[in-house]
Amino acid sequence: MALEDICGFKYTPAYRKVFSDAFFKETTTSHPMTDFYTLQTEKLRNSGRDSATPLHFFVPTVPNSVPFSSRPSSNNSLAVHRPFPLSHGTTTLAFIFQGGIIAAADTRASAGGLVANPDIQKISPVHSHLVVTSSGSGADCMQWERLLAREIRLYQLRHRRRLSIQGTAKLLSFMLHPFKGTEVCVALILCGWDKEAVTTDCAKKADSSCISGDNSSPAGHHITVSPACHNRGPKLIYVCSDGARLQGDIFSVGSGSPYAVSVLDVGLRWSLSKEEAVSLAREAVFRATHRDAYSGNNVDIFHVTARGWSQRQREDLKEEYYREKKREAMIVEQRKRLTELDFAG
Repeated sequence: MALEDICGFKYTPAYRKVFSDAFFKETTTSHPMTDFYTLQTEKLRNSGRDSATPLHFFVPTVPNSVPFSSRPSSNNSLAVHRPFPLSHGTTTLAFIFQGGIIAAADTRASAGGLVANPDIQKISPVHSHLVVTSSGSGADCMQWERLLAREIRLYQLRHRRRLSIQGTAKLLSFMLHPFKGTEVCVALILCGWDKEAVTTDCAKKADSSCISGDNSSPAGHHITVSPACHNRGPKLIYVCSDGARLQGDIFSVGSGSPYAVSVLDVGLRWSLSKEEAVSLAREAVFRATHRDAYSGNNVDIFHVTARGWSQRQREDLKEEYYREKKREAMIVEQRKRLTELDFAG
C-alpha cells in the first residue's frame, strides 16, 4: 500500500483494470464515525502547509456490512452491541535511565474473568528505533499499531527521513481524537530514540549554532534555543484513545499499574546499570501480576538505545516467584543464625 501511494500505481491502466470504480462505489459506505477514514478512489487530498501530508487514511469497508454505532440513534435503528461487557486488564511500563529505555509488559490477554491468551505480545516494534506498548482492547490496539506503522513508513518514503517520536505521537493523537467518546479503547506508550539533532521548526528559526547545540551565534548574538529543538535522545510519550498526549520519564498503564509504579518509585534511579534496570522492570511486572488477576504468565522486556531496540528472551514469571521464595528463605536462615549467635554469646 505504501509503494502504491508513492509510485502512483493506482492511476495506471493495470490498476483500473483490476479494481474498477464500480466496485468501490458499491462497497463504500458513509457513516459519521467513519467519515474521517473513508475509502477514496480519487487522489489524496493534501494539506496546504505540506503537500505530502495526507488528510485521509485508507480503511477498507466490507460489502453489505452493518454500520457500527456505539450509541443507538433514531437515524440508525440497527446498532451493534457487544454480547458481554469488556474488562480491560494488563500491566505495561516503561522508564528512562542512563542506558536508554526499558519497556516491559506481561503476556496475558483476558476477556472478562477468562484468560483468552497467555502468550500475547503487548510490545510491538514500529521501526528500528521505536517500540510501542499496548493496553486496552486487543483488536483496537493491533489495528492502530498497524495504521501507525503504515503512516510512519509512508512518511519515510516521501521525505527520505524518519518521523520523530514527538511527531509520531502527534500524528497518532490526531488519528485517535475523532473517536473520542466511542467504545474505542487504546492506550499506547511510545518508547523511542531520536537520532535527529533538531526539528524542522528549529532549523528555520535558528542558524548552525542551534544544530550544534551552542547558544551563542558566530556573530556574538545570544540565541535562545527551546528544548523542543534538541530532539536527540530517548523519548517516552503516552497516547490514549481520547487523543491525550503526555511526555515523561516513567509510565505504567493497565490494571496492574498501581503495583508496578510502587516498585518503580522505590528502585528507579538514573544511574542504574542495564542489568539493574532489567531486574527492576521484571520485579515490577512480577509484583503487579501477583496482585492483579488480569495480568500474568510471562514478561517481555525491550531495551531501546541509540543503536535501536533489542528484545530479551521471554521469561516465565513463575521463575521470578521461585527466586523470590528463595530470597525469603535465605533471609529467614540468616536471621536464625544471628539469633543463635546472640544466644551463644
